[in-house]
Amino acid sequence: MSINSISREEMQGLTGSWDELNATPEATSNKQLKSAEARRRIEQMREIRESGLTLEEARELGLLH
Repeated sequence: MSINSISREEMQGLTGSWDELNATPEATSNKQLKSAEARRRIEQMREIRESGLTLEEARELGLLH
């Protein structure tokens, strides 16, 4: 297909569909954000435990805030 074979109306229709595809996704709920943060903290604690560090050592190293 040649660029010359596309009509102006077709090009405008395509740009309209691109805008729909680039729309921002819906904001996640507060509950979902808190759940994700809790999962990250749990995973972080598991990694610290597996490494053999104490909580105090992890804080000193800046791994816990």
